[in-house]
Amino acid sequence: MRNADIRRLDRAIQATQKKLDAVRRGEWWPLNGSERRAMARSLAAGGYKVARGRSAGREEQRMDATGNSAEIRLNAELTALHGERQRLLTEAARDKAAKKSSGWF
Repeated sequence: MRNADIRRLDRAIQATQKKLDAVRRGEWWPLNGSERRAMARSLAAGGYKVARGRSAGREEQRMDATGNSAEIRLNAELTALHGERQRLLTEAARDKAAKKSSGWF
C-alpha cells in the first residue's frame, strides 16, 4: 500500500512539473479558472487600448503578474508533493526497520 501511495505521488509530481513547465512557456492550459479569466480580461483590455492607439503596458504587466502567481502556486504545490513523498518514504523505512528489529522478516 505504501508503494502505491508513493507511485501516486510520483505521478502527481510529474503532472505538476509538466504544468509548471507549460506556465513558464506562457501556455494557458494549466491555469485555474480565475487566472484564465484575469488573463482574458487583460488581453481584451489591452487589445481595446491598442485599437484605440494607446499603450497596453499595464495589461501586459497584469498578464505577467498572473503568470507569475500561477508559477508560484504550482511551485508551492510541487514543494508540498515532494514533502509528502519524503514523509511517506521515511515512514515506510521506519516501519521496515521496526519489523526487522522485532524479528519480522
